[in-house]
Order: sequence, then structure tokens, then C-alpha cells
Amino acid sequence: MTFERSNIAAMQGYTWGEQPQDARTIKLNTNENPYPASPKVQEALAAFTVDSLRRYPEPTARKLREALAKLHGLTPDHFIITNGGDEALRLALTTFVDPGATFSMAVPSYSLYGVLAQIQDARLHTIPLNDDWSMPADMGKRLRDAQSRLTCLVNPHAPSGTLTPQATYARIARETSGVLLVDEAYVDFVDPALNHDNTSLVREHHNVLLLRTFSKGYGLAGLRLGYLIGAPELIAPMMWKTRDSYNMNHLSQTLGLAAVEDQAWARSTWAKVRTERARVQAVFENLGFPSPPSESNFILVRSLHGSARPLYEGLKAAGILVRYFDSPGLTDRLRITIGTPEENHRLITAFKSLI
Repeated sequence: MTFERSNIAAMQGYTWGEQPQDARTIKLNTNENPYPASPKVQEALAAFTVDSLRRYPEPTARKLREALAKLHGLTPDHFIITNGGDEALRLALTTFVDPGATFSMAVPSYSLYGVLAQIQDARLHTIPLNDDWSMPADMGKRLRDAQSRLTCLVNPHAPSGTLTPQATYARIARETSGVLLVDEAYVDFVDPALNHDNTSLVREHHNVLLLRTFSKGYGLAGLRLGYLIGAPELIAPMMWKTRDSYNMNHLSQTLGLAAVEDQAWARSTWAKVRTERARVQAVFENLGFPSPPSESNFILVRSLHGSARPLYEGLKAAGILVRYFDSPGLTDRLRITIGTPEENHRLITAFKSLI
């Protein structure tokens, strides 16, 4: 006998990245920042008192929203703070997608999108990407024809790392009749020379949400802190109706604020990742393992000799975790997080011994 809802009983849960049991393992499989958070975060943590935990936290994370509004040139009403980017995704689904209504995503992409859609009992509508990882030219029309209530698209894309221009999302926002959520988990690692900034989409389109996270760029994956940016009328129902009460604990708000206020530190880590990304990508290219041009903190290398599983297993045996996807169109590829120069040196050395 089961007490689960029928759609829950029929679904498969999300499979998270493997967590190493040995501290000596080099972890390059879950796209974390290889560098620690700002020293100001450490200072804020040291100054934190257990007495402050007697009280409930500020329910709207007001100070953090104000800091983010200043950073992005918007108002606090454009922001909602969430318990990681994943809570932001769940909030959007429960707020904007009725059970039985259509939720859309491009494939391949972040597999949690589909899992959350199944939990909501939504109709999952998938649109395959082109061979070069770009979106079909008629993406907006397909979403409108499917009557999609919410569409999640990740940019820079995962797992390829490729970047889609802002103009493409502006066109999709105009053409779709539902909400367009652009998951920008990896946007901090985009080359500044590209002048890529999607916040203007929020000002110009009432149906656009941008998702950001502290897990990647700010080195705070263990804290679980993210946020959504959108028109105030899009944020309001999530803030005042569907969000859990006191969803953001006091510690997360305090440390998140310290991280935001030290942009110089964060940007210095992003620059180091970009430098290593270019170097590592070039090395793998020279070894005969090409990858799409990445604007993220990882690369997706392709084996020209069939399945990449033996390479994944060989690296794991050498104490290095990377991500292998046992799914259509990805079995010949490995997604490799960019680590520190020392970690990347060990990765390349181990990889060369396997080929």
C-alpha cells in the first residue's frame, strides 16, 4: 500500500552529483567554485552569535534584497530570496503552473526541471536543442502553440556551457504567452568583454524571471542561497502567497549580504576561473577531445572514440570525480568543472595516462 500521490509514485527523483568520501578526492563533478567565499563572509561568520538564533529571521530578507537591488540597478521589489536556486524553481512552478498545465524546457538541460514538473503534475513539454546547442529559431512559437505556462531555459547552457545572446531571449519573451525563466546559475563566469546582461529583459518584459545563485560564483554552495529577479507583479505572488514562511534563515541572509558587498573578491575568483577554463579547454582540444565554447565554470569534452564512461571510471579510480551522463546524446561526453591550477594539473596528468 502506498500513500503517495499517483504522479509521485510513478516518477523518478533527481540524481545529484556524487559526493566523495575521501577528502583527497578532487571534486570536479558539481560545478562548485574552486575558490572560497570572500574573507568578509568569514568575518561575518566569526561575528555571528548563537543568541541571534532565538528570534525568527527577517521574513523578506530585506537587507539582502536592498543590496542586490543596488548591484543590479533595480528596486528591492524586483527580488525574492530563496533557499538555493532549486527553491526558486519550485516556487515558480507552484505559482504559475496548474496541475495538468504545460511546463516547457529545452533538452538536454538541468534534469531537475523535469523532476519538479512531475511533482507539480504538470505536462512536460521538451524541445530538443540544435546540434550546436543553440535553440530552434521557432522556439517562441512552439512554446505559444503548446500553451506553456512556464518555460525554464538555462544560460549559459548546462551541460554545454554555451552562451545564448540576450536578443534570443527577448524574442522568446515576446512570442510566448507564459512566463519565461532564464536560469543564470553560471552567468558570473561569462567573459565581461561580451557585455552580457539580461537584467534589461526584466525591465522590458513583464513575463521574464532571472534565476541567480550564490552556489557557483560566490563559493557558497553549502549555504543554499539564491534569488529570482522579475517585474514586481511577477515577484509579488511568490513573495506573499506561495513562499514558505521565514524561508531564509538568519545565517544565510547575513553571509549572503557579506558576499554581495565584496564584489572585488568575487570578480577576482571569476577571472581566475576564466583563465583556467581557457587553458584547460585548449589542452583537451590538443589531446583530441573538443568541447563547445564555454562561458561557464565547466567544459563538456567529447570523446571521438565512443562512450566516455571508461574515461570517467579511470579518472574516478585516480581520485578525480567528473560528471558522466548516461543519457541520449551525452554518453560520449564528460562535463568537467574547472578547478584550481593544481587540481587541473592533476586532472590533465591523469587523463593523459588514460588515452
